[in-house]
Amino acid sequence: MTEQEQVVVLLEDIKALLSHNKKVMNVDDLAQYTGLSKSKIYKLTHLRLIPMGNNPNIRQKFFDKEKIDAWLMGEPDLSDAFLEEQFNRDLLKNRK
Repeated sequence: MTEQEQVVVLLEDIKALLSHNKKVMNVDDLAQYTGLSKSKIYKLTHLRLIPMGNNPNIRQKFFDKEKIDAWLMGEPDLSDAFLEEQFNRDLLKNRK
């Protein structure tokens, strides 16, 4: 690896570390911060199992870092089976 490539990699690492200091995160930031996939984050937002901003005028989802940290420490069940069960329960609820 050339010195220039090493500098680019180092700058990308620094950028990633700095993004963790943001108070408000979008889905991309949250995926990088938590290690969850964007697909999992969208499932969690759809099921309202993750704390997120509630501004009806903004379509994009935003997340408060402090609330996410507290939520992560609460050891929620994020298994695919649990999420699928919640999704199916919501579908049945909406049919009635």
